[in-house]
Amino acid sequence: MLTSDRIVTTTCPYCGVGCQIDLHIKDEMIYRVNGRFDNHVNYGNLCVKGRFGYDYVHAPDRLQSPLMRADRHSDLTPTTWDDALDTVAQRLRHVRDTYGPDSIAILTSAKCTNEENYLLQKLMRAVIGSNNVDHCARL
Repeated sequence: MLTSDRIVTTTCPYCGVGCQIDLHIKDEMIYRVNGRFDNHVNYGNLCVKGRFGYDYVHAPDRLQSPLMRADRHSDLTPTTWDDALDTVAQRLRHVRDTYGPDSIAILTSAKCTNEENYLLQKLMRAVIGSNNVDHCARL
């Protein structure tokens, strides 16, 4: 049986429940996921996605950095997180100031934790000034 080089404790990325997991890592590759028994969320239990759905982490076509276009007709090129976030903030501010706060909406994700979804709705309501928030898990 393989022995881990290290074990990383984290939160499962698949839904907002917040199951606690241990990632067993060997040669910088995740090879096993275990649920943690020392918490009141999942008591060591995991769904099939949480236990076996970690191959995307090492996918060769996974994005490694943000991508941006210089203009509408140029190709996507890697950029820094600071530049990408500054650009998004400037564009959101422009849209809000030009067309009003209700011209912007946020669709949150079931892959976000409850805390992340809470922060997204706070951003939308307190910063943007709109209640246009929806969540894909309601379906």
